Amino acid sequence: MFSKWKSKKEDKQTGTTLDIIAPVSGKAVPLKEVPDAAFSGGQMGRGIAIQPDEGKLIAPFDGTVAHIVKSNHALILEHSSGAQLLLHIGIDTVSLKGTGFVSHVASGDVVKAGQTLIEFDLEGIQEAGCATISPIIVTGLGEQQRIVDELYGQVIAGKDRIITITSL
Repeated sequence: MFSKWKSKKEDKQTGTTLDIIAPVSGKAVPLKEVPDAAFSGGQMGRGIAIQPDEGKLIAPFDGTVAHIVKSNHALILEHSSGAQLLLHIGIDTVSLKGTGFVSHVASGDVVKAGQTLIEFDLEGIQEAGCATISPIIVTGLGEQQRIVDELYGQVIAGKDRIITITSL
């Protein structure tokens, strides 16, 4: 079952909410568990990380691929609200120069929730000495948006909520 934590206590939610669904199946954990200071220290933004059980990254909501890294290990997905997610597969995986990653999308593509974005070789990433833990970072929040909930525990891609963003 999920445990949840909030960085700030929210007594009232107003406006609209955007639920971010798990883009990969596995165990969702706080960012502080990521073995990379830029992610664990929050310099890249707020979010969570998932230790994946399988090598498939899917769209957590309907949106547009704002950018995909040339080596296919990360992309930015934008929601119509302006909220953006950095979906980063593994740590130091840029060193693999695309080996073990197959992108099914390109920058500018419009995607539907549940659509496969990238497939990746979990064993190959581990054999190369890279961590497979995958940060999910919220970026591009507007002044009237904030993260109100982050959940962790075992998650199933396309099914379980991991982050909730609210607009005032």
